[in-house]
Amino acid sequence: MKVADKVRSPCVSICALDDNDMCVGCHRSGDEITRWSQMSNEERQEVLRKVAERESKFLI
Repeated sequence: MKVADKVRSPCVSICALDDNDMCVGCHRSGDEITRWSQMSNEERQEVLRKVAERESKFLI
């Protein structure tokens, strides 16, 4: 798989985990951040769905 075909990280270079182990920048858990480079595109897409859900709750 070409690098261009991989699902890109949602990292926004604001790397700080809150008390719930969630990054305040990209809304991924510490575990999701750690495993990102080993995940398949399908796994990454699932994480991005979770990130979108977390972001929507954060903005309310």
